[in-house]
This record gives sequence, structure tokens and C-alpha cells, in this order.
Amino acid sequence: MGKRQAKLSSRLINFISEQKLFFVGTAMEEGTINISPKGMDSLRVIDQNRVIWLNLTGSGNETATHLKNNSRMTLMFCAFDKKPLILRLYGTAKVHHQRDAEWKEHIGLFPEIPGARQLIDMQIELVQSSCGFGVPLMDYMGERHLLDTWAQEKGEEGLLEYRKQKNTTSLDGHPTGIFET
Repeated sequence: MGKRQAKLSSRLINFISEQKLFFVGTAMEEGTINISPKGMDSLRVIDQNRVIWLNLTGSGNETATHLKNNSRMTLMFCAFDKKPLILRLYGTAKVHHQRDAEWKEHIGLFPEIPGARQLIDMQIELVQSSCGFGVPLMDYMGERHLLDTWAQEKGEEGLLEYRKQKNTTSLDGHPTGIFET
């Protein structure tokens, strides 16, 4: 049932482009393991072994902390409609902040989304697909616009202040690197 590949096939790239939701998993050697759901129009496949996703301002910044200390990351996609499939991408990733040249190089791949915080650039080392027979069928009802509205109401200065309060350290007290130079 499960398959392993060294790179994404065109069929899997197409599958990724159809998904409205994906999950990100990261961990340091010790401490809290983080799994985050991601949505909106925030992921791009660069090639068969590389994806970039736009990380938006949120209540924490665990992914950035974990990647700063341990570059391994897993992305998971599940088919909630059509043919069942679970797709996992295993690899290593880097965080690109707004101050970085890579941010300027790649931010144009994404629509302008209020609250854009970081780009996460993943090099894929292993692609694993499995049946997804146990994943329920669900209907997509649309995007929630709460995060957009919240970020627009905060404005750039408000978002900066919020990041200073909520995004500088992880749950385990480690620095996220968001304001380092």
C-alpha cells in the first residue's frame, strides 16, 4: 500500500496543488514536538525535491525555533475528497526572514497575504505515499478570512509588536530567530 520515492512525480505535484490543507511537523532533539495545520494559498512546489511555504503570523513560532536547532521537517497532505491518499514529504528546511535575500527572491511566488512572517524552504529527501483509506471524506466549504482580517486590523506596526510579544521564543523558551540580524 505504501510507496517510497526520492522525488515528487508530476501526479503528486498535481495532488499537492489541489490540497487546501497541509500539516507541518518539526522537533528539536528534546522538548515539545510541533504539528501545525497550514492553509490558504501558502505553498509552492519549486521542483521535484523542493517546496517553499509562506509562514503567517500566529500565536507561536515553533517551526522557526525547531528548524534553527534541527533542520528536519515533515509535511503531510491528506485527500479528504476524491481518491484517498496520504502524502508525506521528509527533508530538511531553512527559515527565510523578511530581512533575508531569499525572502526577496521568493515572496513574489505568493499572493499578498497580511501577516506574512517567514518563508520555509524545504529540500525533500524522501516522498512517501500511502492509501489514506482511513481518512474521512469531507466537503471543502471555503477559506476562513479571520486571519486576514485580524492581520489587516493590526497593521504592520501592530503585527511587529505582536511578533515581539508572541513570536520571539518557543514553548520551551528557545529563541525563534525572528529578530536576529
